[in-house]
Amino acid sequence: MRLFPVLISAAVAVAVPAIAQTGLPGTPNKAAVTAGTYAVDPAHTQVTWTLNHMGFSMLSGQFGAQGGTLTIDPAKPAATKLDVTFAIDQLSVTSEQFAHHLKSKDFFDAATYPTARFVSTGVVATGNGARITGNLTIKNVTKPVTIDATFVGAGTNPMSKKLNFGFRGTATIKRSDFGLGYATPVVADTVKLDINAAFTAQ
Repeated sequence: MRLFPVLISAAVAVAVPAIAQTGLPGTPNKAAVTAGTYAVDPAHTQVTWTLNHMGFSMLSGQFGAQGGTLTIDPAKPAATKLDVTFAIDQLSVTSEQFAHHLKSKDFFDAATYPTARFVSTGVVATGNGARITGNLTIKNVTKPVTIDATFVGAGTNPMSKKLNFGFRGTATIKRSDFGLGYATPVVADTVKLDINAAFTAQ
């Protein structure tokens, strides 16, 4: 009867050293990032949107990344190219009924437009951050958007053994610019975007 617990303990003992280490594997060392094209990590990339709901409260939801790439050369930051697609049809909020409404034709019409896309047009590096200009497309409407990004860290992922790094960013848009103006001005038009973007060597 003791065999099962022993096997479990043995499995844990084998697995833990594979990821055990002191401290976080990523550090805010930009020199760890080497030139190349990196894949978006969908599991760890998301956009959280926040707006004022009727003057009563602040309301947030989230989109996850479906895929994309970042081409970067630390020696030539202005040549950086970012292209990310987000899964609108998999948006996340805390109410199933609200999620259904957001996916309807009143808002995102997710059945017709299941994804959104951001493609950079320019990058200006500033110390530990960058200002990223680009085109955001939602519901087949494309508008210029500026993201203020800050480098978080880079290092070898102990699970995949690949270089990982990431950024945080903020941007502000008007939802009515993208055909999402339902219930304005009762619900605010201005939307704040908080972006966590993770990338991994391919």
